[in-house]
Amino acid sequence: MIARRALGVTLIVGAIVTALYWWSYFTGGDVMASHEHWYTAFESSFPVADGWMALCMAAAGAGLLTNRPWASPLGLMAGSALIYLAAMDIAFNVENGLYAQAATNDAMKAEIVINVTSALLGIWTIIASWPRQRAL
Repeated sequence: MIARRALGVTLIVGAIVTALYWWSYFTGGDVMASHEHWYTAFESSFPVADGWMALCMAAAGAGLLTNRPWASPLGLMAGSALIYLAAMDIAFNVENGLYAQAATNDAMKAEIVINVTSALLGIWTIIASWPRQRAL
């Protein structure tokens, strides 16, 4: 019960943080690790996919908090989206040597936190949703 509620709240908070990230990206750019065109072209392709992820997270979180049967399939969708988008971001950052900038770039430090948190939250969400899905 407590774990389900904790995951539900975490997913809803994650959806809100995702929206705030994109608000910052498009209004001030504080979250941008680079302002180079190659970087912004890649990052600017994510809002729709992140929006889908955030929608799944918010819905799964609400379902977990209210103990709805649809929480499990939405949790699997949210967890999968979290892992996929984290993997895309991690691959891009590794291929372009961006993690090395973390020593001097606060946005890249935040990006590392986002990557790790997204992957771990995705794993947690899938693990928590999988047994519940089988029970349905």
